[in-house]
Amino acid sequence: MTEAAAPEHAAPILRLRGIGRRFGGLHAVRDVDLDVAHGERRAILGPNGAGKTTLFNVISGDFPPSSGTIEFHGEEITTLAPAARARLGMGRTYQKSRLFLGLSVEDNLYLAVLGVQKGHLRPIRLRRRDGELRDRARDLARTVGLEGREKTLVGSLSHGEQRQLEVGMARAVNPTLMMLDEPASGLSRGERVALTDLLLQLDPSITLILIEHDMDVALRVAERVTMMHDGRVIVEGTPDEIRANQTVHDLYLGRGNRNDG
Repeated sequence: MTEAAAPEHAAPILRLRGIGRRFGGLHAVRDVDLDVAHGERRAILGPNGAGKTTLFNVISGDFPPSSGTIEFHGEEITTLAPAARARLGMGRTYQKSRLFLGLSVEDNLYLAVLGVQKGHLRPIRLRRRDGELRDRARDLARTVGLEGREKTLVGSLSHGEQRQLEVGMARAVNPTLMMLDEPASGLSRGERVALTDLLLQLDPSITLILIEHDMDVALRVAERVTMMHDGRVIVEGTPDEIRANQTVHDLYLGRGNRNDG
């Protein structure tokens, strides 16, 4: 980062203060403060029930917080709808695939690109505009390693290729922040390696936050790690600091790293 660019990025791209989320009497997330810098690679780790995915859902707008505030690019977005957050540059994937299995790779990416366009519900198709969106879809396929597979039905892709497609769909919003929820879940060793390489090649201007139970993936990709337990942040640090932290070993690493969360 140059000195000239430093003032622009002095504030975090994402700032959470006092975020909580209750489901009746259950406190899934409790009083979470989190700052994520521009261009940072952050992993959120924790055992089953730690509140990681709930926190993602609050950040993306799928769930409103029960308490606290969220700022994105310095603007408070606590009550903003998910689609509005996407238009501001927030993209995400989910634990369970949300793909159209009966459509092609290109069609899935096209719909993802179309979904964040203003006026996309108009009944009249504009051919020139449609062509531009198709070009964008094909370009996204190339960037996530699916070049030559554009016309393939998504249902016939391998699980790893479907995960690559999900990353491409998250990129369709031209994100400044991408949130990936367990992208390596269910992948073979070779597919995990390919996915890790894809994440390491991500444009450095895109901020990345990922939930991941595969420690080889998470700690290779991340520059900083946030550890959660019982809905709270209990430890933050570099991957080396997390590996050496006894609390992390007691709560998570020592119990294996294949829990759901």
